[in-house]
Amino acid sequence: MSTISIHRTELLRITHNRSRISRQRFRRTIPLWKLTINSRSSDTSKKEELSVKISVPPQVDQLKPEGLRFDRLQPPEPEFGHEDRLEFGKFVAREAMVDEEYWTAAWLRAESHWEDRSNERYVDNYKRKFAEQEFNAIKRRCKGMQGQKCSCIVAVKKEEKHIKRSVIKSVVGTLDLSIRYFLQGETFPGEKVKSQLFCSINREGSNRYGYIANLCVAKSARRQGIACNMLRFAVESARLSGVEQVYVHVHRNNSVAQELYQKTGFKIVETGKFESVDDDTYLLQYTR
Repeated sequence: MSTISIHRTELLRITHNRSRISRQRFRRTIPLWKLTINSRSSDTSKKEELSVKISVPPQVDQLKPEGLRFDRLQPPEPEFGHEDRLEFGKFVAREAMVDEEYWTAAWLRAESHWEDRSNERYVDNYKRKFAEQEFNAIKRRCKGMQGQKCSCIVAVKKEEKHIKRSVIKSVVGTLDLSIRYFLQGETFPGEKVKSQLFCSINREGSNRYGYIANLCVAKSARRQGIACNMLRFAVESARLSGVEQVYVHVHRNNSVAQELYQKTGFKIVETGKFESVDDDTYLLQYTR
């Protein structure tokens, strides 16, 4: 059986006392039938050179989605015409309006998702892919699906005289607020109930509830009350929509998040003999 040899890079091996350096050359023999080489030449003596290229992940700032202007300056707040907004300290909580704000919200979620795995290889590529998918998902949700209303809430830095910021540097926090309907027989989201094969959704106002998800704050802006005030703004927005019940899920091992929600006015729902959809999380309800 014919074979072809591929020489790998020469490696140096250094002993502990660093007094001896030995060279090793690794050779691997691969059967020729495993390699497909297209060549019009019938000269069997001609050698085919194979090169292996290692792709290096590009920098995040070099990957710009089409249609987005990362250098776009944050428009003045009056241009948005927002009546529903919450000012606190140096920040403002409101609904996202421009695509650059949606993208920044998606990137903050990617940063939060990969925060504990920053040393992994090609982590920037993974975050980039996550952000692209989340950006498209946010846009779809905010357009409204199956009668559900969803809004992406962001916390942005307040305008300052003689200081111009880009949209990306202005957004420091984000969360999603969706207005949903209980399924037939449900008393809280994710409740396991016995229902008929074909069930209906009661779309009466009293059968709606608010659901908060994807809460995260930029690392550089934490410990400034941003998360608490975004939650308060989300709850108030839900109530202005005629919804009294607001829920959120939190992981059982995330004690920091549990403390944050309880401090804001959420309490763990006693599910009794029923369990939520995800057994690794607690369901909390706003009670104030």
